[in-house]
Amino acid sequence: MTELSTRHSLPRVSRRIASIAESATLAVDAKAKALKAAGRPVIGFGVGEPDFPTPDYIVEAAVEAARQPRFHRYSPAGGLPELKQAIAAKTQRDSGYAIDPAQVLVTNGGKQAVYEAFASLLDPGDEVLVPTPFWTTYPEAIRLAGGVPVEVFAGPEQGYLVSVEQLEAALTPRTKVLLFVSPSNPTGAVYPADAVREIGNWAADQGLWVVTDEIYEHLTYDGVPFTSIASAAPALGDRVVIVNGVAKTYAMTGWRVGWMVGPQDLVKAATNLQSHATSNVANVSQMAALAAVSGPLTAVEEMKTAFDRRRRAMVAGLNAIDGVECPTPHGAFYAYADVRGLLGRSLAGTTPRTSAELATLILEQVEVAVVPGEAFGPSGFLRLSYALGDEDLATGVARLQEFLSGAK
Repeated sequence: MTELSTRHSLPRVSRRIASIAESATLAVDAKAKALKAAGRPVIGFGVGEPDFPTPDYIVEAAVEAARQPRFHRYSPAGGLPELKQAIAAKTQRDSGYAIDPAQVLVTNGGKQAVYEAFASLLDPGDEVLVPTPFWTTYPEAIRLAGGVPVEVFAGPEQGYLVSVEQLEAALTPRTKVLLFVSPSNPTGAVYPADAVREIGNWAADQGLWVVTDEIYEHLTYDGVPFTSIASAAPALGDRVVIVNGVAKTYAMTGWRVGWMVGPQDLVKAATNLQSHATSNVANVSQMAALAAVSGPLTAVEEMKTAFDRRRRAMVAGLNAIDGVECPTPHGAFYAYADVRGLLGRSLAGTTPRTSAELATLILEQVEVAVVPGEAFGPSGFLRLSYALGDEDLATGVARLQEFLSGAK
């Protein structure tokens, strides 16, 4: 074989990128939108995206910024100084964690913050403890950064909350990072303050880093408080990284502004990475984010009232289906239903054996889009977002009830 033919036989796409799984939640949403565009009456419970418009005062801040020539130019790769200052103040206010603006990196959405945090922390083979069920992007970001995700599963029997004992059992000499997420996507679980403190202190005792995603911090219900592990476990010192963003709290998914908070040396390294990958976040979006994080939370509370109403309606509707068990989530805007009682039973002449097969069947038969548990860990579960209109939610749940009640 010639040298040229050898080169032609090499993979066209790198193994590193080819090994990454597509975002399951975005894939479900894309399929639902394609069916809607074709005139099908699909109800989409797939993607976690508030159905509300971005509040007017945030939009007006963006419009004003777009008129200013200084925002038509490059800005610092790590973020506008005024936004970094506001994020530092917001972190103190909401997380009880005092930081300097130099500890902030503004990113193109929360996903970039997640990836850059792991890329800056992990060397090949380093392990990350990942409480499971997990958001679909976490393990892919870890693998892309060269790390190894280690799943630690907590089922509905324990409220989808992992214990220190489970984390201890998964610990190895290669463990470097603990991922901690509360409120959780996909389960909506919220860790009590005592559990947050215990897990944080355990991680500190083990010399681990903690990467904590706080993007759902303002979305808790039933009087359940949000507790930041960064402030609950001060023993972690400078080995904690917070990732966050404006997408969920302020209905700004399309504006693409997130951030990473951490020790200055790590943030500087991540900023260097971003300077080569994307440069600065769009200035107009940054100014919109500035208005959001430094403004009132009135609009957030109004949205949360609607989410709470939809949460209760969805949980009640799902639990009325024989074979479905759905714990009441205390945070975010997702219900995580245990559908293991439906698997192996006949539906419309088909017998689904996995939640992926069940989700496909539901979409085909009643045009309701849900995300199967395989996207977040083990099979046997479905995630449904209740961040959609009340009428669509009621219609979608009614379709599920009618279809799934026929399981034999």
